[in-house]
Amino acid sequence: MASLHESLNKFKKQQEKCQSTLSSIAAKAGSSKATTNHRAASAGTSSSTNTKPPAPAVKFSNDTERLQHINSIRKGPVGAQIKRVIDLLFETRQAFTPEQINEACYVDINSNKAVFDSLRNNPKVNYDGRCFAYKSKHALKDKNQLLILIRKFPEGIAVIDLKDAYPTVMEDLQALKAAGQIWLLSNFDSQEDIAYPNDPRVPIKVDDDLKLLFRGIELPRDMIDIEKDLQKNGMKPATNTAKRRAMAQVHGIGSKSKTKKKKNEISKRTKLTNSHLPELFKKLSAPDS
Repeated sequence: MASLHESLNKFKKQQEKCQSTLSSIAAKAGSSKATTNHRAASAGTSSSTNTKPPAPAVKFSNDTERLQHINSIRKGPVGAQIKRVIDLLFETRQAFTPEQINEACYVDINSNKAVFDSLRNNPKVNYDGRCFAYKSKHALKDKNQLLILIRKFPEGIAVIDLKDAYPTVMEDLQALKAAGQIWLLSNFDSQEDIAYPNDPRVPIKVDDDLKLLFRGIELPRDMIDIEKDLQKNGMKPATNTAKRRAMAQVHGIGSKSKTKKKKNEISKRTKLTNSHLPELFKKLSAPDS
């Protein structure tokens, strides 16, 4: 920081020196104005075409503002400086040396040991001894690698673990979902999306507790009640039993008659035509219960 203050002081002295030089030049220009006009008149029109326009004056205020901005960044909290560097690495996905980071976002890592050590040990940063780069949880580059990774997790992988894989990963997730290659379902506990592979060849393990819970659900006996329960849970039934029954009544179609139970046993009211076969009527000899 001391070197920065020295640079600013040196720069201000240079400004003052330049201003005094410009003032002296302007005074001399006023005294020699007549001589200059005489020479310009004698030069003629041919020489006037070759004269270059005067260079614009340098505005020192712009550079002063830039230096003040750099100074405010380097005097800022360590966390704010780390965030600037991580944002740079995340947005570019390129490797930077400390000198390149200083040029890109004005964070002087070499002069700030706390920032350097924090970046080197940050789980989102990879340091190879020379350059810093962004480190995502899963090293992916495109949609094909994303699909291969999801298929390795038949029980689902959290989308939050995939968001920083590469810049267009969320668009690729939606594209895979639209193509029917994956499922994106919400976790009711954390309200976060889970990506599942939509591949019938992938075996899915289901806990025994979930199986018992599924088998223990008692469905309503009437189809209309089932459709109402589906609608309560935000699902659209594939059937409309109430409408179908109303249409059946309009057209005079009655409900299907119940299948009559076959009479497998012989009662006393049965007409006996084979009385010569007494073994067929043994049940008749027993008293009615």
